[in-house]
Amino acid sequence: MQGSLMRFLGGGLLGYLLWYILYQYFLKDSTLVDEWLIHLMVLSVEMALVCMGFSLYEVSTADFRWQLGIDQSVGMLEIGASCDGLVLFALFAIFIIAFPGPSRNKLWFIPFGIAAIHSANILRVLSLVILNYYRPEALAFNHDYTWTVLIYGFIFWLWYLWTERYSQAKNMGGE
Repeated sequence: MQGSLMRFLGGGLLGYLLWYILYQYFLKDSTLVDEWLIHLMVLSVEMALVCMGFSLYEVSTADFRWQLGIDQSVGMLEIGASCDGLVLFALFAIFIIAFPGPSRNKLWFIPFGIAAIHSANILRVLSLVILNYYRPEALAFNHDYTWTVLIYGFIFWLWYLWTERYSQAKNMGGE
């Protein structure tokens, strides 16, 4: 048991360090991964808002959108790289990779989990834009606390689901 825990912690730490180096030195400034992810979130939230009957601020940008808001609200929200979920995707994938379990389950559970986290993040942004329209004074608290707890709680639930249902660690010879 202790050996399995050490392998998991060591694999998780090594995976995180590799991710950190990859992101900081290769992805962050030399690719557009954050910009594309934020742009996709903005378009998804705007589509939902329009379907809900809201009129939106018009924003003109060159290539990528990172601001959105409901017309006549106190202002627009800006989505930064720290809020796009990319780091959460990486940490989720690293956890699943480091934890014992069959590769065939990891191959579908990691994309499923990332899509679920991304969907939850879109719901987060949608709710914050609506909150900014109706109760702007509550925006900061809900951004900093309510949604942080909900998103991390959701990710922990996905991890729990992996460990209990799909990793099959209990059936792997004592691991």
